Amino acid sequence: MKCPFCGHENTRVIDSRPAEENNSIRRRRVCDECDKRFTTYEKVETIPLIIVKKDDNREAFDRSKIESGVLRACHKRPVSAKQIQDIVDSVETEIYSKEEREIPSSVIGELVMEKLKDVDSVAYVRFASVYREFKDINTFMDELKKVLN
Repeated sequence: MKCPFCGHENTRVIDSRPAEENNSIRRRRVCDECDKRFTTYEKVETIPLIIVKKDDNREAFDRSKIESGVLRACHKRPVSAKQIQDIVDSVETEIYSKEEREIPSSVIGELVMEKLKDVDSVAYVRFASVYREFKDINTFMDELKKVLN
């Protein structure tokens, strides 16, 4: 590993430990030339995942889009940052465990709604109203009835 400070190619690992709930390894390194320390993370390389949008356009999977949608739905709700991260992690894990190269965005939306329903019903309805594109109050009421039952 090349030193980010001096560019020297000889660095040593001085500490390794699991990170991100054992999904990656955090390594502390020291440069043999300048003695500066830095951290690297090692993560399993996964197959590139393509999301098929409603209009049949395709784009690369972007975890931050799920995260921002969940954050918006949970705005001013009693949902902790850890719960939000857990939802996003869980959805991402389920998506990758399918081992498919292309996933419809509808699958992701349904997974997020399923997770939100267990955490906060208001956040669930907020997400559903955007995701399902409620056109009028009747479709909104239908979704509320599902939550109440």
